[in-house]
Amino acid sequence: MKVIVDTNVVLDALTGRQSWNKEAEEIFLLAAQCKGDYYITANVATDIYYLVRKHLKSREMVISVMNKLFQLFMIYNTNAEDCIDALHSEINDYEDAVLVEVAKRNKVDYIITRNVKDYINSSIEAILPEDFLKKMR
Repeated sequence: MKVIVDTNVVLDALTGRQSWNKEAEEIFLLAAQCKGDYYITANVATDIYYLVRKHLKSREMVISVMNKLFQLFMIYNTNAEDCIDALHSEINDYEDAVLVEVAKRNKVDYIITRNVKDYINSSIEAILPEDFLKKMR
């Protein structure tokens, strides 16, 4: 099974955001145990770097966190075609539309996100972290 993990879920685990971190951390554990193929996109990686650096306030700590993240998650590139196709998507949020285009191109099974309503018109199923974990049990 191939999944893309959305920015919000990654940040939930990395920053320990209450109410959501438990499921996000379980997804990280599944990735560490190689139970499926877990991806983020290149543009998600840059967003995460920026946001985690604001949270940790230390470049060295962020580099360490990102290196660990890259050990767990493979990275899909985002290409020009993804960006162009996203402009014509039925998904209103451009960032989400780009993620869907990357997912389609790579034949991903699920997008794991807390914002499933943003993916209502997606051809790739968006799934809440807790629902994904139920499928994996």
